[in-house]
Amino acid sequence: MDALFIERCDRLLPGGYRAFFPPAGAPFRGVTVNTLRLPTEAFGAHAPFRVEKSPFCPAGFYLLEEGGAGLHPYHHAGVYYVQEPSASAPAALLGVRPGERVLDLCAAPGGKTAQLGAALQGKGLLVANEFVSKRAAVLLSNIERMGIANAVVTNESAERLAEAFPGYFDRILVDAPCSGEGMFRKEPEALRQHSQRLIDSCAALQRELLASAAAALRPGGVLVYSTCTFSPEENEGTVGAFLREHLDFVLEDTSAQFGCPGHASCCGEGLIEVEKVRRIYPVHGGEGQFMARLRKVGEGAALVPGRGRLAPEKLPREAQRFLESSFPELCGAPAARHGARALLLPWEPVFLPKNLRVLRAGVLAGELVPGRGRDARFEPHHSLYMAFGGKCANRLELPVLDARVAAWLRGEQIAAPGQAAGYAAVTVDGFPLGFGKAGGGSLKNHYPKGLRNLK
Repeated sequence: MDALFIERCDRLLPGGYRAFFPPAGAPFRGVTVNTLRLPTEAFGAHAPFRVEKSPFCPAGFYLLEEGGAGLHPYHHAGVYYVQEPSASAPAALLGVRPGERVLDLCAAPGGKTAQLGAALQGKGLLVANEFVSKRAAVLLSNIERMGIANAVVTNESAERLAEAFPGYFDRILVDAPCSGEGMFRKEPEALRQHSQRLIDSCAALQRELLASAAAALRPGGVLVYSTCTFSPEENEGTVGAFLREHLDFVLEDTSAQFGCPGHASCCGEGLIEVEKVRRIYPVHGGEGQFMARLRKVGEGAALVPGRGRLAPEKLPREAQRFLESSFPELCGAPAARHGARALLLPWEPVFLPKNLRVLRAGVLAGELVPGRGRDARFEPHHSLYMAFGGKCANRLELPVLDARVAAWLRGEQIAAPGQAAGYAAVTVDGFPLGFGKAGGGSLKNHYPKGLRNLK
């Protein structure tokens, strides 16, 4: 373990390093259930591997056996997200309710985003943002896998988002980039990169992120700040500095029963009520997390941007015909066109101010593809079937032990005797696995190459 880290822990923590870090043991592993797919209790009773309930989140479980969770058909179907157990705590602490406007400011790779989307239950709006382009693409892929239909995915700076959406959100999660001390046991690279310089750089960035989040939150709204590090500069120190500079915010008690309170010895110059924040150490059963819940003083409706509303519009004839035959329940949903692409929008109005970098708004239903002569055909997209596959009129339903499931996830064509011709959804135990094109007793595979099980 890093000497700087141990020395700091011995100096700052009651009882020192040994009181909070077990001398041995493998890193904790877990999954968080996607309640858009099924209730937590149902997963607990029928999980495909050995699990045990986690204390950090109502939908969280420990994995009690090695390997397999990330390759299982249920993972592909978005039934759960593989996630270090204590990482599930911040999103649950935000207390999201259906119908609210929620911002996940530093969202990639998407585990906490999935929790927020599940909490909304398809109502309201989730804006999931990631500044790093490659990570934003991973975020979008995970949102598709989890079937979140009411999300807007952006690739922006926090400052530009705050300018675009002043006072707009009811709840904001800032799971900030950090020095990653909570990843030391599972990611050796985090340990190699650790330094005081990195800690100071992260603390400065975190204060900027919190300032932007504060501007985007409505009066009375709730902000949860979290990190996966133990550094005082990035935790109690950052919260204290924020409260000194933002007198319109108050620190609320997390009321969490897991972990332990913060430490006064970690506050530096920004003394806060440390019993109101929460820390999780390996001794508590998680790799590491810090959380603070902040409320903006006052009360009032969220402000509406004065420009940039994405107006619903009529889809091309080919797209409309496809939906009428394959997804009749979706025909009344708000929709939009983006070039040749057709999008199904969230029911909550979507505002996309000019020049905002947006990867996706709602669900990509598909696109028009040029055909012979002047005709065009509509090609559906994987995202449509992951969000609404259970509503598809033409679908192939497979049990998880059917050998065709594994073949499908390898990208192979599978037998589908009696299946109606045309595009068909594929499900495993009722959960979506994308789509293929049926004909002649078989199903041609359209499962994205980058997502396939190739091992």
